[in-house]
Amino acid sequence: MAMLSLISARHRNSFRCIRRTLLYPFTESFSTKPFKPIEQSNPIIPPNSTSFDHSNVRQTLSCYANDWKRAIEFFNWVQIQSGFNHTTDTYNGMIDILGKFFEFDLIWDLIKRMKEDPIAYPNHVTFRIVFKRYASAHLVEEATNAYYRTEEFGLMDETSYSNLIDALCEYKHVIEAEELFLVKSRDLVFNDDVKIYNIILRGWFKMGWWKKCREFWEEMDRRGVCKSLYSYSIYMDIHCKSGKPWRAVKLYKEMKKKGIRLDVVAYNTVVHAIGLSEGVDFSIRVFREMKEVGCEPNVVTYNTIVKLLCENGRIRDAYRVFDQMREKGCAPNVMTYHCFFGCLEKPKQILSMFDRMINRGVRPRMDTYVTLMKKFGRWGFLRPVFIVWEKMEEQGCSPDASAYSALIDALVQKGLVDEARMYEEEMLAKGLSPKPRVDLRTKPLIE
Repeated sequence: MAMLSLISARHRNSFRCIRRTLLYPFTESFSTKPFKPIEQSNPIIPPNSTSFDHSNVRQTLSCYANDWKRAIEFFNWVQIQSGFNHTTDTYNGMIDILGKFFEFDLIWDLIKRMKEDPIAYPNHVTFRIVFKRYASAHLVEEATNAYYRTEEFGLMDETSYSNLIDALCEYKHVIEAEELFLVKSRDLVFNDDVKIYNIILRGWFKMGWWKKCREFWEEMDRRGVCKSLYSYSIYMDIHCKSGKPWRAVKLYKEMKKKGIRLDVVAYNTVVHAIGLSEGVDFSIRVFREMKEVGCEPNVVTYNTIVKLLCENGRIRDAYRVFDQMREKGCAPNVMTYHCFFGCLEKPKQILSMFDRMINRGVRPRMDTYVTLMKKFGRWGFLRPVFIVWEKMEEQGCSPDASAYSALIDALVQKGLVDEARMYEEEMLAKGLSPKPRVDLRTKPLIE
């Protein structure tokens, strides 16, 4: 009965984020419960109210990140009914949400509106979002065409080109990105072409094509590219991820002989590499070396040490480093807590750390919620799954397909098929596609 009460109460925090910041007429139609206005001296917002500011609008849009129809409805309403003047930033936020659901016609409609608005004119961020969303939909030609359309807005420059290459590489279209840069765009001259080489090298790294990484590194030498410190950092990382961290350490020693001064990014890679090849105690030595040469460790450095300690079962030492971070003025971030979530083995410990994370102002990411729900689900603990789900709603985070999937899997595992089907129907109503499940007789939307 306690579990069923949790299930039936699943919507009670769905719009807390919105009600905390704004009141607008169509909220009642979205809620699963009767809407009660917040008591205040003037609860009715006049048409030309100045109650809406940029921060509130952006926050509300972020709450609808996984529901583009409600997002666009709010976006239009706040402009038409309340006289809010959208900025380039709020337009970009809306474009990003539409792109997530591949609503590209609506995106270009918004860009057309931006073009006619001097205070919301498209910028490089606008088109970086467009490139990214086309690339995520594997529409390489459309992404490339969007780059050529930047000329209409005076944005067809090196920044836009770098953003295009970066978007293609981010979504595993590295072959096309390399061909576009080395063959189709060979006549283009850039002031900082090493930056684009680094983007493609990092793209091959993300693909895990280690042979191509080596070949491209050698191609850079053949073309006389003056490699930057960032180039070396990427290549050291490649050696680490390809299971050859000792080569990264060797490269680090070569860099020191050449007198190349490492920055915190390069040192972070070395700390990771030497920890994998020689042990976490050697990483701590490099950590001390960093401080001796005046390179102040950052949160990534501390996270690397914490993760290595956790992976080696030295949880108490990891907690000590965790406490030192705040003492040194380096506040733990979401990845710091993820290190502990990965190694802690009791739900009570994990939930305690999760509460500490939120209480200290560190906002969980969607993958934080999903990871914890999956972990508790695998262990067969359903109550902690719902605790995490309700925390997600309290934080004003709209669940995506992976979050729903983790919750539904946990319900199915416990035999709560009717409840699982209810959440699956909720997914479909939001335009999210559930994965096929025999227990729920779910079929893929496209066969």
